[in-house]
Amino acid sequence: MDPLTTLGAALAAAHFGTPLAYYAVAKRWLKTPWRVKPDPAYAPAVTVAIPTYNEARHIEEKLEDIYRQDYPRDRLEIIVVDSASTDDTAERARRWAAAHPDADVKVVEEPQRRGKASALNTALAMARGGVFVITDADCRWSQRDALRRAVSWLADSAVGAVTCLKKPAADGPAGVEAGYRGHYNVLRLAESKKWATPIFHGELAAYKTELLRKIGGFPLDIGADDSHTAAKIAAMGYRAVAAEDLWCVEAVPHNGYHRWRIRRAQHLLQHFLKTPVEEAPPPMRPILLAEKYLHLANPWLLPAAVAALVAAATPPALAVLATGAAALVFRSCRTWTAAQLYLIAAAVKNLRDKELVWEKQDK
Repeated sequence: MDPLTTLGAALAAAHFGTPLAYYAVAKRWLKTPWRVKPDPAYAPAVTVAIPTYNEARHIEEKLEDIYRQDYPRDRLEIIVVDSASTDDTAERARRWAAAHPDADVKVVEEPQRRGKASALNTALAMARGGVFVITDADCRWSQRDALRRAVSWLADSAVGAVTCLKKPAADGPAGVEAGYRGHYNVLRLAESKKWATPIFHGELAAYKTELLRKIGGFPLDIGADDSHTAAKIAAMGYRAVAAEDLWCVEAVPHNGYHRWRIRRAQHLLQHFLKTPVEEAPPPMRPILLAEKYLHLANPWLLPAAVAALVAAATPPALAVLATGAAALVFRSCRTWTAAQLYLIAAAVKNLRDKELVWEKQDK
């Protein structure tokens, strides 16, 4: 076999083999015990923060979503931080609050839009709850006891942060979103059972308020504010977990799906670039090392392999390329390939724009 064909085959084997090996290890982690004990009776004061920008279509339904929770109302504070919306988001939130006097709702209007993390820090400065929960205005908590379930994990002194698993509200182009989330949730849960997952979700993430304040709140210079705060809390020696019994429905854009995926990938790349492995507790280091490699390095092996095989143009090289193209009929292959392309596009886009403040998309 000529050198280019050998190189292309080796790169392809590394690109597909490494994540498959990590997934196999993660499946074994799923069989391990949690070593933490949630307490359903645990009910501290909770602050739920909702950062908004032009969420008039969603804000009242989101407030109803939280209001329907079975958590004690006298221990629940809701803070809506509106970042200079050009619609009537803040007005609708105030109108909803006036119609529900038994709900403790505060609406804060920022004079200019400074990004989601800034809005969350505004809410954190005001928060009275011992648990600080963040949620997006356009997502839904599919369980009436979602808040109670999230908080129950924080009853264990070893746990500093908890997040949900996600189901997409729609499947995206070529059926890739549901397939992506299926594998994604397995990894988040497996990493959590091992020690901690470095990826959290803005649909529902709950933190011990005192720990958030100790790390200085949410980062203003990267987009993955939910994940980066969880990783910093884990670096302090606490578990940061995705709960196996906690689910949210994630909104998927009607238009601009690819742009949305790229932006999310941008924010994760920023997070992993800024999270050092050596600061993580020993049980989390293999997790963080694997995820950094899978996000930052592994995607680039795919175009490198294709380029080497095309340049070789030998029968074995063309056979490998044909096999790869034929594999795209399977949803799992389309899902994987799309994810790699989004990460590559995100890395390039981060060179000129971190997308910390982005155009509102219709969901």
